[in-house]
Amino acid sequence: MSAASPRMYLEKLSLTNFKNYEDALFTFSHQVNVIVGPNGSGKTNLLDAIYFLALSKSAFQTIDALSVTHDEDFFILDGIFVKHDRPTQITISLQKGQRKVILADKKPYEKISEHIGRFPVVLMAPNDTDLVREHSEDRRQFVDGVLSQLDIDYLQDYLQYQYVLKQRNSLLKLFAERRQVDHDLLDTYDQPLLYIGQRIFDRRKRFVADFLPSVQAHYTYLSEGREAVDIVYDSDLNKLGFEDLFVQNRSRDVAMQRTTMGVHRDDFEFLIDGVALKRFGSQGQQKTFVIALKLAQFDLLLADKQTRPILLLDDIFDKLDDGRIAKLIERISDGTFGQLFITDARPERTQQFLANVPADVRFFRVEKTV
Repeated sequence: MSAASPRMYLEKLSLTNFKNYEDALFTFSHQVNVIVGPNGSGKTNLLDAIYFLALSKSAFQTIDALSVTHDEDFFILDGIFVKHDRPTQITISLQKGQRKVILADKKPYEKISEHIGRFPVVLMAPNDTDLVREHSEDRRQFVDGVLSQLDIDYLQDYLQYQYVLKQRNSLLKLFAERRQVDHDLLDTYDQPLLYIGQRIFDRRKRFVADFLPSVQAHYTYLSEGREAVDIVYDSDLNKLGFEDLFVQNRSRDVAMQRTTMGVHRDDFEFLIDGVALKRFGSQGQQKTFVIALKLAQFDLLLADKQTRPILLLDDIFDKLDDGRIAKLIERISDGTFGQLFITDARPERTQQFLANVPADVRFFRVEKTV
């Protein structure tokens, strides 16, 4: 890794009542940071705090209040990001029962969505293989998360679509209870849903086209070209005459009390040598594919932001064989990445892997405090 400072990094982080951290302060290396400690000591929680500070939400909890330390009623995260040699203080606080507050240099954003994408971050975690093995919702969330960091217009469309979808579903439930449908009222929800849905579909389609070559290149590098991978975008909007089909589907929507067609049902099928990775791929192939996905996410953010995203590697060495670890260490050594955070319950292992990496490597030991 080059000795030159990357263009963006997290210099300092303060945590108050965040998960198992009652009060903690860290000053990080701008290159490689290794978080060590026994299982359950809070290594992943520290990475999640970094993720939260960058993206205004937890990587692992859907409800913000679940990140507050047990028996406390608030948390505060405060950090200094340095980007293009300019420091910015980001503060996120949450009081239970109230909306979270995000400040940039002590000034609030007009909209929280303005913060998304300012400080790009990529997380690799042990449960990432759920992207392959589990439901379409996991894959949509991954794509939406990447696009939200890349494209503020997409994020606004996504939020608006979710809002209109929720309202339409509430209306369908009401119609089912009353056994009477107001088609004119449904029209007022269908029109924006179809318009915004088409925009989301078009952007996701372009995303897959841009994203796939990088995924394939990383997979080939990590697997030494043993097999070929592909991503197929499956959407209702691919169907001919989708808008007419959507309207014709109203009676089914009322019966189901939810909107049964649209981009909220999209899926992304992962293939290996032309067959479903979920069904026919080995654990090693699935893990390698997910790492290729995350490295491609890194590439796309770098190209768009002209800034290397912060890379968070949670317990990654436990999930890879020596050959794939060696390939990843090569990328760390050659300066591919900017600031890097690695967690490991076995510090001697990480020390061995990083012994010959030409970078400023800083170790932090954490102990369970709550």
